[in-house]
Amino acid sequence: MDIVKSILEKSTYDYQFILHEKQIYSALEGAEYFGIKVGQTAPNLIIKTDKGYYSIIFSGSRTRIDFKLIKKILDVSYAKLADKDQVREITGFDPGDTPMIGLSLPIVFDKKLLQYQFVYGGSGQPNRTLKISPAILIELNNPVAFLEND
Repeated sequence: MDIVKSILEKSTYDYQFILHEKQIYSALEGAEYFGIKVGQTAPNLIIKTDKGYYSIIFSGSRTRIDFKLIKKILDVSYAKLADKDQVREITGFDPGDTPMIGLSLPIVFDKKLLQYQFVYGGSGQPNRTLKISPAILIELNNPVAFLEND
């Protein structure tokens, strides 16, 4: 079942699926492929904490995730990237294919994405990218925390 397509087809939101022949592995690669700013790419990482797993949708313009900050905003004692087996077990998706919507995990959302009309990120399929408004992502995900613009 294509959970992302199912959610979006039931909505009135503006979105676009973009099919591509090769899988995109990085924000820079995505920006080059789509001819957009790297900040418009919206990678989705799964992190493990002492309070469970979270999904972080962040701007590709961030060169790294500040795990000290993540620990602080989530009030957890540790936070680290989930390994590929944990990502598959928790989400049902391979790392890199994890969709921006449709996961049953609490979401941390990067406010840097709000400066763009559209962002590009995971759709649940390796050769398909979702183009969508960041404001819609917030509505669909109801984030538990936000990364602030620096």
